Amino acid sequence: MRFFWTLFWTFLLVQMASYVVASMIGAAYEFGTASIIAVVSFVLITALGEIIPLEPIEKH
Repeated sequence: MRFFWTLFWTFLLVQMASYVVASMIGAAYEFGTASIIAVVSFVLITALGEIIPLEPIEKH
């Protein structure tokens, strides 16, 4: 379920950011390109989440 919500929010936020950036620079908004960026971002975020250890740090 956590992968679903990660994909959901990543997809929405990347689509929103792509729309805003395209509007700011006067370019056309492209749903397909933004979707590809969203999927790549999802994979990177998921991989990063799996790489980071969850063990508590005792003392430095």
